[in-house]
Amino acid sequence: MRKRIMTALLLVTVLAAMEGTIVSTAVPRITSDLSGIELVSWVYAIYMLTTAVSTPIYGKLADLFGRKKVMLVGIIIFLIGSVLCGLSFSMQQLIVYRAIQGLGAGVVMPLTMIIIGDLYEEAKERAKAQGWISAVWGVAGVLGPLLGGFLVDTLSWRYIFFLNIPFGLMAFFVLLVNYKEEVVKEKRYIDYIGAVTFSVGTIAFLYALLTGSQHQNWGDLTIIGLFVLAVLTFIGFIYIEKKSPEPLIPLELFSIRSVSVINLLTLLVGSVVISITVYLPIWSQGVLGKSATAAGFVLMPMPVCWTIGSLLSGNLVGRLKTHSILTLGTAIVSTACFMLFLVSTHSPVFLIYVAVGVLGLGMGIITPIFMLVIQSAVPASKRGVAVALNTFTNTFSQTLGSAVFGTIFNLVTLSQAKKLGQENLNASFETGGVPAEELSKLHEILASGVHIIYSGTFLAALLSFAVSCLLVKNEHKKIKTISMQK
Repeated sequence: MRKRIMTALLLVTVLAAMEGTIVSTAVPRITSDLSGIELVSWVYAIYMLTTAVSTPIYGKLADLFGRKKVMLVGIIIFLIGSVLCGLSFSMQQLIVYRAIQGLGAGVVMPLTMIIIGDLYEEAKERAKAQGWISAVWGVAGVLGPLLGGFLVDTLSWRYIFFLNIPFGLMAFFVLLVNYKEEVVKEKRYIDYIGAVTFSVGTIAFLYALLTGSQHQNWGDLTIIGLFVLAVLTFIGFIYIEKKSPEPLIPLELFSIRSVSVINLLTLLVGSVVISITVYLPIWSQGVLGKSATAAGFVLMPMPVCWTIGSLLSGNLVGRLKTHSILTLGTAIVSTACFMLFLVSTHSPVFLIYVAVGVLGLGMGIITPIFMLVIQSAVPASKRGVAVALNTFTNTFSQTLGSAVFGTIFNLVTLSQAKKLGQENLNASFETGGVPAEELSKLHEILASGVHIIYSGTFLAALLSFAVSCLLVKNEHKKIKTISMQK
């Protein structure tokens, strides 16, 4: 029975993970059919926003009403959104339907980890299962654009959404038939006010970040107003949660050192991964002159080594302390970021492939341990909301990382372009597309921007390593204290 449930969880994880990236290769065809190219960024952003906002809410609902019901409802919402996206006849419709898709996708990551935590009581088995989920997430994130390109070229962009239907229904019925759980019948309180306040604050903050980084208009009154609204609603949310008998996010979670440290690590490494995923293809295509397909393939070592790292992580549990595994993983991630920091226009291409593979290995090692530490640090009644909070942090880190690093990249490239007298940064990177002198300037400008980005990712990776070392130090201190008491 556990194998069938695990298969269903892997399947639904693949669908949700790919849906975040599969659209990228279909965008030219979508904008050609539906028009509205100025709205195209929201096809990605709205999916990310609704996924991030709904994640902790699903975690709380799972603790209240049971994992199975909430998971099945989330799958149905995701499939309804997929059908509607495939039937869209305008960009406005597509954006609304992507929001519905995101609401359904928000259930996947937290609930899969929660269900695994319930199915596998032994830490080693749980780590292996979570490793597989983590590996699938990494692989799907890179394979999504490749599959999307194939479907667009051979069928239609609409099939990137219709593809979800048969596989989603298969996962739904496998879980419906095979997953059994006992939910204690009791009167439940739902923190509706907290949920609404949290949603408004998060959407306002992420919307301001995305819009500000896209247009570089941080002084705009609307952007400032959104940030002020976000701060005020978050203050109100904290007050509401303190008074609520069943808070959406129990504030005592933040007093648990392990949970807080893991969420901080998630925030740091999540921003590292998203920056490398976004800017490495720019380096390959804009600086090295590779084709778009070749630029996409430069990321392929990451999911492969991520899978290896995830499997290795499961085998290390029981042999090493979990905090020591985290230190090992963050050290490997830091090494990868240092290698990318050293890359120049004269570096051999294989060095980039090696660095990306090392990054995937490190992420594969640490990601399953995040969930293992969190699930061990909280009681079963709080496991759902604790896992969901970490999943929200992961999604939030990608949004925050893309906005912050995007702002830095834009500032550096625009400054460099002004210095070199290069006005058009949207010119073709292909040899022969522009005069050789202009092409050389473009390469120099983009190289300087990406290099600054990888300086930032190296610092973030080093900080994650330092945080993991503090976690190990605290664990050793705790063990020493217990020994002295004995």
